[in-house]
Amino acid sequence: MPDSFKSPQQPSATPQVRTQGDRRSLEFRPGMIQSEMRLSRPDELVLRYARAMMCFALFQPRPRHIVMVGLGGGSLAKFCYRHLPEARITVLELRADVIALREQFHIPPDDARFRVIHADAADYLARTPASADVLLVDGFDEAGMPAALGSARFYADCRRALLPGGVLVANLFSYDRHYAAMLGRLRLTFRDRICWFDGIAGNNRIIFAVRADPGAAAPARPLRVQRLVALRRRLGLGFLNALLARLLVRRLSRRGRGAAP
Repeated sequence: MPDSFKSPQQPSATPQVRTQGDRRSLEFRPGMIQSEMRLSRPDELVLRYARAMMCFALFQPRPRHIVMVGLGGGSLAKFCYRHLPEARITVLELRADVIALREQFHIPPDDARFRVIHADAADYLARTPASADVLLVDGFDEAGMPAALGSARFYADCRRALLPGGVLVANLFSYDRHYAAMLGRLRLTFRDRICWFDGIAGNNRIIFAVRADPGAAAPARPLRVQRLVALRRRLGLGFLNALLARLLVRRLSRRGRGAAP
């Protein structure tokens, strides 16, 4: 991995691993859970916002390359690695001390289709245009989401990093004082091809933004109406389980596995 992708600075708070019964969590401050898993089922998605982020499959059901910003406890990485066996997965993580915890969270070792890179995601994505079908942005530290991951420049680089038809999924906090500005930047960058989930995971807002094919006209109606408005009233933990199962069961049945939990 090129040294130019590494950040020379590390945030001050040390990540803490807490285990209670069958649950293991990653926290930067007591009670501030970044990631959670069940020891008995380490590939399961426990947190509701992570389940919502997996709904990128509504837009890209067979991604060839998934890029993730933020490793944390690896919940999304493990789920995609298990359930999307044809996808190549690249995870960008700024913190070496978080990467060092990967074995405690049962994150698989790097191989031909999975790798974790110690990198500044903003720098990395600016250098890798037209490389991803799906881009999952879930990068937080003890202070919240770094400003660089919500800037106009970063979103423009994300759009360039996506292939035509690719989808960006961003996990934002509704109480972030920059939330409205970030949403506006996403609207502008992706020409209003955005939609979102809200009210399903506390203060988490899961935003989807799709890169259109070159020359495509702007949508006559907001993308959220076209894709998600029928889901929002029914959306809950059980519904997300069922949705993920429907999206993945055909692939899994061919491999002799059960559906997503």
